Amino acid sequence: MSASLPLVSALTFLPLGSALVLAFFRRDAVRAVRAFALAASLLTLGLALALLLAFDGTSGLPEFVERAPWLGRGIDYQVGVDGISLFLVVLAAFLTPLALLSSWRAVGDRVKEFSFFMLALETGMIGVFVSLNLFLFYVFWEAMLVPMYFLIGIWGGPRRVRATTKFVLFTMFGSLLMLVAVFVLHAAYHRATGTFSLALADLAAVSYPPALETWLFLAFALAFAVKVPLFPLHTWLPDAHVEAPTAGSVLLAAVLLKMGAYGFLRLGLPLFPGAAASFAPALSVLAVIGIVYGGLMALVQKDMKSLVAYSSVSHMGLVMLAVFSLNPEGTQGAVYQMLNHGLSTGALFLCVGMLYERTHTRLIKDHGGVAGRMPVFAGLFLVAVLSSAGLPGLNGFVGEILCLFGAFAADRTLAVLAVSTVILSAAYLLWLYGRVMHGPVREPAGTALRDLDRRELVCLVPIVVLILFMGLFPGVILRRMDAAVARHVRTPRTETVAAPAAEAAAPAAPAAALLAGGER
Repeated sequence: MSASLPLVSALTFLPLGSALVLAFFRRDAVRAVRAFALAASLLTLGLALALLLAFDGTSGLPEFVERAPWLGRGIDYQVGVDGISLFLVVLAAFLTPLALLSSWRAVGDRVKEFSFFMLALETGMIGVFVSLNLFLFYVFWEAMLVPMYFLIGIWGGPRRVRATTKFVLFTMFGSLLMLVAVFVLHAAYHRATGTFSLALADLAAVSYPPALETWLFLAFALAFAVKVPLFPLHTWLPDAHVEAPTAGSVLLAAVLLKMGAYGFLRLGLPLFPGAAASFAPALSVLAVIGIVYGGLMALVQKDMKSLVAYSSVSHMGLVMLAVFSLNPEGTQGAVYQMLNHGLSTGALFLCVGMLYERTHTRLIKDHGGVAGRMPVFAGLFLVAVLSSAGLPGLNGFVGEILCLFGAFAADRTLAVLAVSTVILSAAYLLWLYGRVMHGPVREPAGTALRDLDRRELVCLVPIVVLILFMGLFPGVILRRMDAAVARHVRTPRTETVAAPAAEAAAPAAPAAALLAGGER
């Protein structure tokens, strides 16, 4: 379905354009900078909600598709959204203004630069989810790393240099291999068809030699596994989370980690189905190891931020297990759980940041009896904790159940081991809540705990409302992604090559239909 208005492009580039406008603001005009950045992010959210309301989803095909020539030789500008990518776009647009608002007091130095990088990061995040051309996907994938590097490196904690170094080394190594694979895939498509194209629909319609498909899948898989992060490529994540400012931690956990799993869903499985099926058992084992390892590590953490970071390793392991179940229940559960994790973990990092602003310590042992001083905060924090633990009636329960259904259908042994995430997450999250919120009052010297103000309520209440809504009415979202998931999982790959991009009005293969566009 093609768009009559460039809604997707406007949504994607509005934050970056606003960031460039910030260059003309005076550095000491802090209030104006903050207000403008927040207004730009809210306008972006408005466009995302307009996209959501106008989205149909019954065909499973990308909608609001925009195409334009770019660099030639198959490297075109092509964007759009389907039932898999739509809600991830909305998630990024929803959390960015909340992250900016959370930094109102936490970031007082170089506010103009901070706001610039936050808005630039939003464009990179949305761009990854809407890209329908492989080269464009890679450009956005790399572009989003730069703002996050500066957000951690400038506004991070005392060990920010070490954290940013690990972040860059891990992500750049995987990205360079992916770039090589992009060029090889470009040449392979040309050899198979005689034409050039990097449109995802075209690439998905071609069968590649098994050996080439294996190496290409491994190159892409390494880049995606680092971003998830999949065990044992997770070691950069706890340092990055602990040292990042609260706003950076929120977006890193809630959105950036999802790009790895999304990369597997959008590229790894449709482009290389044979290799994906071959490596699914091994990757599923690594996912289960990550579930158990992340949960056990979270149990022994002394820093609240570090605990939430390791919980992400565990929860994203469940998402990866669902992705490689290679069935509709698992795929739908993986997408839903990515949304759930984004909301619950984003809320947890916001709560930890708000508490840190008052006590200037994140050590669990330094806190106690907070609920008596901050009852509203304690109530909202409890909802986020129970959401992350998968309490029935909240969003996390629906995602976990769907992921486990898919996992049981694929491999019962691994699924049984994966159920440990329910026990482990309840253990470390309730232990965290009990130690911090209840028990003897421990208030660091020189601090006076006060409950949430209006700005902080605006940050947390919308997330809590969505946590409740997604837990009670999951069908509203699941129905929008049903058709896209069905096309993504159930349709076989054609054995014939695709038509050239210019002639591909109809997909040459059902597997390509998820990525192709017709006329709306």
